[in-house]
Amino acid sequence: MDLIAKRVNGTEDVTPADSYKWQLVERICTETAEAYGFKQVRIPTFENTELFVRSVGDTTDVVQKEMFTVMGRESRFTLRPEGTAGTIRCMLENGMLNEALPQKVYYILSCFRHEKPQAGRLWEFHQFGVEMAGSKSPSADAEVICLAKNLIDRFGLNNVSLNINSIGCPKCREEYYKALRAYLEPHKSELCETCQSRFEKNPMRILDCKSEICSEIAKGAPLVLDYLCDDCRTHFEKLKALLDSMDIKYTVNPKIVRGLDYYTKTVFEFIAGEGKQKGTICGGGRYDGMIEQMGGKPTPALGFAMGLERILLNMEAQGCDFGEKSRCDIYILPMGEAAEMKAALLAESLRKEGFKAETDLMGRSFGKQMKYANTINARYVLVLGDNELESGRAKLKNMDTGKEEDIALDDKFTETFSTHLMAGIFENTLNG
Repeated sequence: MDLIAKRVNGTEDVTPADSYKWQLVERICTETAEAYGFKQVRIPTFENTELFVRSVGDTTDVVQKEMFTVMGRESRFTLRPEGTAGTIRCMLENGMLNEALPQKVYYILSCFRHEKPQAGRLWEFHQFGVEMAGSKSPSADAEVICLAKNLIDRFGLNNVSLNINSIGCPKCREEYYKALRAYLEPHKSELCETCQSRFEKNPMRILDCKSEICSEIAKGAPLVLDYLCDDCRTHFEKLKALLDSMDIKYTVNPKIVRGLDYYTKTVFEFIAGEGKQKGTICGGGRYDGMIEQMGGKPTPALGFAMGLERILLNMEAQGCDFGEKSRCDIYILPMGEAAEMKAALLAESLRKEGFKAETDLMGRSFGKQMKYANTINARYVLVLGDNELESGRAKLKNMDTGKEEDIALDDKFTETFSTHLMAGIFENTLNG
């Protein structure tokens, strides 16, 4: 196969054989987010590079190693590695933060990171995410976590655990950084090159390093929870009380710091699977300083994102129900030129009423058309020939039961077919 006919490494196609699974997951995401009052936002695929450097953080793996950046005529642009920065930029630029607060938005979008391609981790991947701006209350944290939990339950996923932590605010983090640097200082030369560069500016990033040596060193590091100021501690305790009241099970995991610099106070992760398959399927938290850092007024904000590829992989591994693939309601099988014209008219009238209707476009024989009707899993087949056109009546065959019934080809054809379809679906349901 020529190179031009091959997909790029780190990308995947979604064919009709699997697209119905994506549609189900996306529909659940949309319905659930809107039930919580979130509205959809759509943002550009690329932004000015500086947006991600300032918001995500120049000490993160995302900015240092993973971004896809191109040089325009006068500026550098980066394909979005995540959805939060672009969404907050959208809120600021379009004056949304001058409207009633909180502003609550969600998105479904593609993101791009130059990582080693593997299952659930691609160069181009897809995220569902929500962002809320304007509320500093722990109730907002609880609502966002509850939304994520609701989604995971609706997907049908089991064996998913919620881990939460607080990484404090700039005030208490300053004291924590002193203690962390003091702990790391004797091991500084053992750290990877990237973590050595993080030592002064952002030592907490070292705790999130994937290097085995750095991870081993970080095991004995002091915990940020021991350095929280009164405000951050009170916020975290109220969040835990709210989660307890909603019977949402969680584990306080002081090792969670998340991989992006913009987080403050609450951070959380939903982790699915076991052993080597164990991994984060949803992560988020607060980023109260980001909006001010991007030029806006001080405004608290929070959100989460979940990788849809990982969600689907876990759903497939657990045998979750994706429902039935979309079926053709009726295949109209014409025999002869006059029947082709009538079939086209009937099919179009059905489509206008919301039915999925197909007819022959390939000039196939009767036998091959019946085979095609089976291939597309049509619920019904209507055979049209000269005799049917002359009599104004045709045989409507239920492909699930084999039962045939007469149906008039008159002005009430669509209404009559609807009755047959509903009755057939009801019968099939009763029969299991």
